[in-house]
Amino acid sequence: MTERDAYIALNMFEGIGPVRVRELLSILGSASAILTASREELVQAKGVGMNLAENLLRQADTMDVEAEIRRAKEAGAVIVTRADEGYPEALKHIHDPPLALYVKGTLLGTDRHAIAVVGSRRCTHYGLQVADRLSFQLAKQGYTVISGLARGIDAAAHQGAIKGKGRTLAVLGCGIDQVYPAEHAELAAAVAGSGAVISEFPIGFKPSRNSFPQRNRIVSGMSRGVLVVEAALGSGALLTVDEATEQGKLIFAVPGRIDNPSAGGCNHLIKNGAKLVEDVDDILDEFEYLISPKPEGREDPEHVKPQVQLTEPEAKILEVLGDEEMEQDQLTRASGLSASAVATALIMLEMKRQIMTLPGRRIRRKS
Repeated sequence: MTERDAYIALNMFEGIGPVRVRELLSILGSASAILTASREELVQAKGVGMNLAENLLRQADTMDVEAEIRRAKEAGAVIVTRADEGYPEALKHIHDPPLALYVKGTLLGTDRHAIAVVGSRRCTHYGLQVADRLSFQLAKQGYTVISGLARGIDAAAHQGAIKGKGRTLAVLGCGIDQVYPAEHAELAAAVAGSGAVISEFPIGFKPSRNSFPQRNRIVSGMSRGVLVVEAALGSGALLTVDEATEQGKLIFAVPGRIDNPSAGGCNHLIKNGAKLVEDVDDILDEFEYLISPKPEGREDPEHVKPQVQLTEPEAKILEVLGDEEMEQDQLTRASGLSASAVATALIMLEMKRQIMTLPGRRIRRKS
């Protein structure tokens, strides 16, 4: 049996995962040697007791690798193992790299410049807009957007990247032939056409409570950094952050309203050192030497631009400002508003990213 076939077989085994396979490799030297090893040789590996060794021996006699390769092909996927040249380089360096990946679409070398965009399934309209917009802009800049095809923020991230005519990768918590949720079948097809849908689970594997946290290490492992757009405390998206932190990846978070439970996780991350993200430049600045900047990636296209609601005083101040820089006292006189109304409006306009305060407390509209 070839090394490639051996990895596919080991990936199909029940009761053994990447960490134990790594221990067995350190003792036996190759994946194919694991499948032909005796009980006495198997138990030399850390974490492999007599019961597991017996279980491995039983499964080795029944595993049909050729049939699995055929099933993957019928599902429109290829299998990439750790013995293959096309295996993602970034995954080789995590603690528990998957033994095999089922890939529907294509993996490219440029996917090493990937940003994971994750968040809550139960998110606000604002969260969806932000995930869509930032993913669109990242894709325009040449970054691959990676997420998990879940409802909410994940779906918006994939959609934004596709709108930006860039690459996106979706990592499943089930077999490549088991799209979950089912209503994302069309989105999965679009992702495969713009990048790849990926799973480490064998054909026919149904999603489970443990499989989604397990796939998170691949989402973070294939990325340069993880952006959390909207997530409550205790959200599954924060498990991806935990994986990313252990892998030494950068963490980004979009702040939210303090009275919005869906923003609690993001605000907590920022308090604990995650980089606050207000626009795509906050992410791009951390990776300025990876990809040459493309000005069009910073555009905020009309189809994904959040609609900013302005009060009458806020609209009046923007009208008075025009393209000029003005001090607050000047604005007060020119607008005819009270000093308190101007002060309140300026705070809100800055929060809505309509103005910026310059040195000397001068105020200018953002372009």
